[in-house]
Amino acid sequence: MAVIVALGAFLMTLAGGWTAQRVTDRRHLVLGLAGGLMLGVVGLDLLPEALHAAGREVFGVPLALLLFVAGFLVAHVVERLLAVRQAAHGGGDGGGGHDHGVRVPQVGLTAAAAMVGHSLADGVALGVAFQVGGGMGATVALAVITHDFADGFNTYTLTHLYGNARRKAWMMLLADAAAPVVGAASTLLFTLPEELLGAYLGFFGGALLYLAAAEILPEAHHEHPALSTLMCTVGGVAGIWLLVGLAD
Repeated sequence: MAVIVALGAFLMTLAGGWTAQRVTDRRHLVLGLAGGLMLGVVGLDLLPEALHAAGREVFGVPLALLLFVAGFLVAHVVERLLAVRQAAHGGGDGGGGHDHGVRVPQVGLTAAAAMVGHSLADGVALGVAFQVGGGMGATVALAVITHDFADGFNTYTLTHLYGNARRKAWMMLLADAAAPVVGAASTLLFTLPEELLGAYLGFFGGALLYLAAAEILPEAHHEHPALSTLMCTVGGVAGIWLLVGLAD
């Protein structure tokens, strides 16, 4: 049953990526919505789940929050190192200026790979939930299928935004779509400890928040600082809140 439900997540992920591709003439709205969806997923879905699963504290701070901050910092350091390397190899502005606004393709691929890892964890959580019982499985299934649309949307957007070819964006999208199916099937072989899953979600949430706050949203509002862009961002957050509430 978990694998069958994961096939629904596969289709929803592809639908999200297809939507992101089709609205290229409203790129600022796409980026604004993507930033809102990412912010909502982190603050309203990933972080609460991580705090619940990885409940223990390390020196007075919940483990999930420590890894959340670590994920944010790692994403920042990796992006800066890649940007410096790109500039050193002539990938900057071609002169003596700064490299602000340079989009490094590897950053987009790394972010998309993190989304694939998140979707894999979704599939594992789905399989474990169905092992617990049908009611728990149905609840997790609703959450996974609904927010996988946002995952597909963000995977395609992140990959393509950083200058990767459309072919690579589609390859990452297909990997993200297949990940829940693989994760659900893997639970037939083993069970992932809850604390480990929570730690992973905390770290991934921090990395995702960095991309949303430091890259996606500034890019969206720099091109078109319009009320419509802001409303797309707010709408993305509100949409995730609604989905989380329905899943609960």
